[in-house]
Amino acid sequence: MKPTLPLLLSLNGGYVDTAGFLALQGLFTAHVTGNFVTLGASLVLGISGVLAKLLALPVFCIVVILTRLAGERLRRHGWPALVVLLGTKLALLVVGAVLAIRLGPFANGDSLAAIVTGMVLVAAMAIQNAVHRVHLAAAPPSTLMTGTTTQIMIDIADLIGGTSPDARTALVTRLRRMAAAVAVFAAGCAAAALGYAFANVWCFVVPPVIALAALVLRLSTPEAETS
Repeated sequence: MKPTLPLLLSLNGGYVDTAGFLALQGLFTAHVTGNFVTLGASLVLGISGVLAKLLALPVFCIVVILTRLAGERLRRHGWPALVVLLGTKLALLVVGAVLAIRLGPFANGDSLAAIVTGMVLVAAMAIQNAVHRVHLAAAPPSTLMTGTTTQIMIDIADLIGGTSPDARTALVTRLRRMAAAVAVFAAGCAAAALGYAFANVWCFVVPPVIALAALVLRLSTPEAETS
């Protein structure tokens, strides 16, 4: 697997999460557990978006289950599960972009337009999370950087403390991959912030482009799929 596919997913993960947070009144679309924090803030401060934050986790969970079941069925019938699922994510990101541009900006996070747009984006990123865990399990996560950053710091500490040459080589290799994932995710966050600042909801045209690049890359490297 070319490392650029996981990096494209990380780029999109950072971008979609940041763009969704800015445009949809603090809704995390890719890192849904963060919505528990923003939900508490919404309740205390009277900020809109409570319903969307409540819906995000069950929608995310249901889509992950459906993605897993669909992937297994596709594999059993000889279909390229990863390609189909990446294509489905791309379609959802296109729908999300169209909804955001046609219905936004979203002054009220609890409006039907904001909730529908947000849940479409949550569904898209749920597919990405499931795909990454099932088909790209060896790559660093593409949406949650806390564990990756923790492992980077542990590996740095081990390098400082001294290791055998073989262990050092493995640590350095893992460090490079994880550091790249974090850097690309951060770049996606920065790009989304700039995009929203200058183009408002039109910033959502970017995620489908990145998703299309990931799909084309996958189609160009048709090696055997993992389970």
